[in-house]
Amino acid sequence: MDEARLADALKGLLGPTLSADLAADLVKIRRDCATRTLERAGPGKFVETFVQCLQFIDTGTFEAKPSVDDYLGKKVENTALHEGLRICAARVARSMYTFRNKRNIAHKNDVDTNSHDLAYAHQGAAWITAELLRHATGISMQAAGALIALVQAPVGTLVEEIAGTRLIHADVPVKAEILILLHSHYPDVTPVDSVLKSLSRRSPGTVRNRLRDLHVEKLAHGDAKAGYRLTQAGHAAAVAEIKALTL
Repeated sequence: MDEARLADALKGLLGPTLSADLAADLVKIRRDCATRTLERAGPGKFVETFVQCLQFIDTGTFEAKPSVDDYLGKKVENTALHEGLRICAARVARSMYTFRNKRNIAHKNDVDTNSHDLAYAHQGAAWITAELLRHATGISMQAAGALIALVQAPVGTLVEEIAGTRLIHADVPVKAEILILLHSHYPDVTPVDSVLKSLSRRSPGTVRNRLRDLHVEKLAHGDAKAGYRLTQAGHAAAVAEIKALTL
């Protein structure tokens, strides 16, 4: 997903600020889908940005902190917006916001529905973005169609969990693989034994050495006994690795 290209395509309809925000929100949801980083997914932020987009298309201005439930539940369908936006897209957004409020896309249960919730949120965000692209100005129908196809393309799985062990499906160095793994557990501490199980195809000595390297570089904090979690700098480094693999 080319975030800059998507933002540029939406700029004529939404202005530079909202187009950049919406594109970034969608890319974050796609990235979380790929990495199963369920607790940090941002469907709520995407919906809030979309409400601002609807306000901007309707009036030329938008609220810094819109009341999402009030706008989607009471106001938007009384606007002069095209029904594809004020009814269809708005109702999709409202259902996404319901998941954000009632399910939080982060819950533990005997049956893991997190991935299904997040997949629904991603598909809803992709559909809404595609609908905005259909109304975009300053972009050809051919270019809009190509972007819609990219937006709605399935998300590949970068992190897969099998029987409690997370596997990283990427041909990357050990250090990058550990960063992606710790990112999938963030903000929880990951025991060293769990890291070794996930990277069982790697040399245990190499894995331990790279964990120590991350600690020395202040990308991860912890030790062999307590386990490790990413620092803020480590989280940013992990996101950079993931972004390079999922664009």
